[in-house]
This record gives sequence, structure tokens and C-alpha cells, in this order.
Amino acid sequence: MHNILQYLKDHGERLDLELAAEMNLPLDKVCKQLSELARQGEVIMCRTTRYDGPRKVEGMLCRAAGFIPPSSPGRRPKTPS
Repeated sequence: MHNILQYLKDHGERLDLELAAEMNLPLDKVCKQLSELARQGEVIMCRTTRYDGPRKVEGMLCRAAGFIPPSSPGRRPKTPS
């Protein structure tokens, strides 16, 4: 389970289908682990529909809960209020 959580922290939000393909795991195993992580409050999930041309892709969009990725290089510094 922690592999999926770390993967989401490293790569950002992903569909459950993408996670299964990228991590080379069966989709049902990924879904079970994501459900458990969501129950624990580690992952936020929502149902989504994407269109790849004429093809409709439905799945669960997942991201690590409360995780803010570091700023990318080249951003201007925030101005103090």
C-alpha cells in the first residue's frame, strides 16, 4: 500500500487504470489498496470520466491527501503581505 501512496506523492494524481498500468499491478489489487488508503484518509479519490478521442474512459482519480508538491524551479518568490 505504501508503494502506491509514495507513487502518488512522486507523480501526482493518477487514474486507477494508469496506476495499475504504470506499476504493473492488477487493477483489482490497486482498487482494493486505494480503497483502504482512502478509508485511512491517506488518499482522496473521486469518480471521473475522460474522453480519449471518441473513447470514453471512466475511473477513479486519486491523489495523496494533504500533500502539496514542492514549487517547481523558476517561480518568482512570493511577495510578503
